[in-house]
Amino acid sequence: MKKISKTVLAFLIFGYAFLYVPIVLLMVNSFSASEIPGIWTTFSFKWFYKVLEDEDILYAAITSLEIASISATGAVCLGILSATATKNPGKFRGKKFLDSVIIMPVVMPEIILGFSLLMLFMAAESLLGLPKERGLMTVAIGHIMASVAYVHMTVRTRMMSLDSSLEEAALSLGAKPFTVFTQIKVPIIAKSILAGWLLAFTLSLDDLVIASFLSGPGSTTLPILIFSNVRIGVTPMINAFATIFIVLIALCIFLAFLITSKKKNSQKEQVTNQN
Repeated sequence: MKKISKTVLAFLIFGYAFLYVPIVLLMVNSFSASEIPGIWTTFSFKWFYKVLEDEDILYAAITSLEIASISATGAVCLGILSATATKNPGKFRGKKFLDSVIIMPVVMPEIILGFSLLMLFMAAESLLGLPKERGLMTVAIGHIMASVAYVHMTVRTRMMSLDSSLEEAALSLGAKPFTVFTQIKVPIIAKSILAGWLLAFTLSLDDLVIASFLSGPGSTTLPILIFSNVRIGVTPMINAFATIFIVLIALCIFLAFLITSKKKNSQKEQVTNQN
């Protein structure tokens, strides 16, 4: 076993400290009773109470969760279809073009995506009368366009490793293609679908640029609200809300770790019992 050099270890510690020390300081300052962020006076939970009483923050959080859920589900549906269409080489002539179009939002700046979608919705409104106003659905469509590529790559990578003999055997036994897809493929790639959904959900929840172009009255997302408050002046209430968010994410990760560890232990017990 090779030992890590002191220089590499020092850079490693510095890198992680540079990333996580600000988050720890933010969480510590959220428990301060001071009106000025970054200045500690006495321990208090008052900013957490104010977060729970602030209707604007709660409404923006609910709106962000709704948009993230809609966009993640839509991105998963489109990503599964595109991955299925492009997983096998030589299926149709437009495969390479479709691959390029799907991956394009990954390398394209978000400001261009947001502005182009804004122009599209403005043209559709003038020609077709739809949408009547920018809101939740326009932001969700923008987030679907931005995140479908990540779902496509996640699901397609898993589909490429599937054993084609399973599909061929099911078809030879008389199963319809849709039945093969829903009963055989989907259960096998379920983990990659879940990973793609969570990735798209996170990207939507974190997005600011596209949402600022496509949001309207009554559809203010949480990043937009936080950014507007930061421009006016950061309040400790934002620190408290960020602390709540970090704690919830940490709990979700801990629960996922417990579930996966239990599954691994049960699988090991089954193997030992069989032997």
